[in-house]
Amino acid sequence: MASAKIKKETYIEWYELMLLLRKFEEKAGQMYGLQKIRGFCHLYIGQEALAAGLKSAMRPDDNLITAYRDHGLAIMKGISPNAAMAELYGKATGSTKGKGGSMHYFSKEHRFFGGHGIVGGQIGMGGGIAFADKYNGNDRVTVSMFGDGASRQGILHETFNLAMLWKLPVIFICENNGYAMGTSVERTSNVSDLSKIGLSYEMPSFTVNGMKPEDVHFALEEAAARARRGDGPTYLNIETYRYKGHSMSDPQKYRTKEEVAEYLSIDPIETTLATILKNKYATQKQIDAINDKVKQIVDESVEFSENSPLPDDSELYKDIYVQEDYPFMTEPYN
Repeated sequence: MASAKIKKETYIEWYELMLLLRKFEEKAGQMYGLQKIRGFCHLYIGQEALAAGLKSAMRPDDNLITAYRDHGLAIMKGISPNAAMAELYGKATGSTKGKGGSMHYFSKEHRFFGGHGIVGGQIGMGGGIAFADKYNGNDRVTVSMFGDGASRQGILHETFNLAMLWKLPVIFICENNGYAMGTSVERTSNVSDLSKIGLSYEMPSFTVNGMKPEDVHFALEEAAARARRGDGPTYLNIETYRYKGHSMSDPQKYRTKEEVAEYLSIDPIETTLATILKNKYATQKQIDAINDKVKQIVDESVEFSENSPLPDDSELYKDIYVQEDYPFMTEPYN
């Protein structure tokens, strides 16, 4: 049903994007093992269908803010793999000049407002960005993303309340991969269906299959249309799965090999490729060309990062505070 509504070019774009994110993250994991990358590192492997559906359903000038599992979403939003990998390396050519690392990507140009390390903090910030757009009278939509663990935070409820009260143009997405670090949803909440969280605010709330880019695309398309016509926010509980641990230090003892294998059998990259080949949207030769292209991009990102300089010591205190002159103040704000 869905495939008839989506162009073949979109399936090919989804495949290439998801493959790029997968191979980038696999390479990041490899470089972490070689101690080229230090500190925290949360891989997006398995959740690529969300990024694909977001890419095709939203406008390039729409806003995106998310938590610390942000590499894939940042690249989807337009940050180059070179800048993304260099940031992991802590190099000056990274997306935040090597100062943010894995959890704090940012790009004003691409309207990607982070990667945030404070669990749930970005939920309220997403509401604030949407408020600014409504105040300024444009029709941009903000996508504010968080994990299932962050859905327990109080700021979610405060933000949901005001977002509905003010009919803000925001889409709240719970990237529900089933585990808050290593703790399952069932062990942290009496409500296992996380789509119900928005209902007490009468917010349109839906559960979406996050292993299928088609389902993500259609859910976001509808939610964005609702926001742009002034009908307010939507909450999407998008059920996905991460194939790797919470972070690189996670031994993953809280789940079975059988569970992981079950989700691997519905890998969004493989199912999308199967759709492409079944419907003859591309030849095997064209697929091979995409595979080679992706490998080259990822290899180049490593080479770029290896050859990039570290930040200069003079950068240490920059980009921390901003001084602005406000018309209602007699002295500059410090």
